[in-house]
Amino acid sequence: MIAKLKGLLDETGTDWAVIDVAGVGYLVHCSSKTLAALGEAGEACTVYTDLQVSENDMRLLGFAEGSERDWFRLLTQVQGVGSKVALAILSALSTGEVQAACAGGDAAMVARAQGVGPKLAGRIVNELKDKAGALPGQDSVTGVNTPAGGASADAVSALENLGFKPAVAARAVAVAQGELGEDASESELIRVALKRAAG
Repeated sequence: MIAKLKGLLDETGTDWAVIDVAGVGYLVHCSSKTLAALGEAGEACTVYTDLQVSENDMRLLGFAEGSERDWFRLLTQVQGVGSKVALAILSALSTGEVQAACAGGDAAMVARAQGVGPKLAGRIVNELKDKAGALPGQDSVTGVNTPAGGASADAVSALENLGFKPAVAARAVAVAQGELGEDASESELIRVALKRAAG
């Protein structure tokens, strides 16, 4: 799977960009916030990506930050939220605002996004309320900032995949980072966090 592209910004449209990586142009669909962060055509850029494959389509989504990609993946897990709606939400709100809206049950804030009605907004905040604290940004449980898309975020994701609840995973990784320091690798964080989470 393509996780990240690093190259030159070739061209952009209303909701897409073409990234030239060693002569190969990748079409990535982006939120307006990501498009604004990419810069001007010809400039070097990096996008975190998510590849979505369906029966009749294959689409590469691009994000300026790992945290935006994490929220995109979480949003698209909600019934009725496809890639277009998720990008619309991330165009209207920053990841911090989405996180605050979900944690606080503020459906009206999510409903500001184009194509998101009150009913869908309510479903989004209800389903993601318990997961809001585990994603990169301000951890609501520990008050520790997790670097967007860094080793900490990857370690939290790994623990969740092992079956730990998001809040437990985030807390364990935060403790591990406190012990090991900011430069700790993902594998080191996972090893220490597993001991803390299990304990």
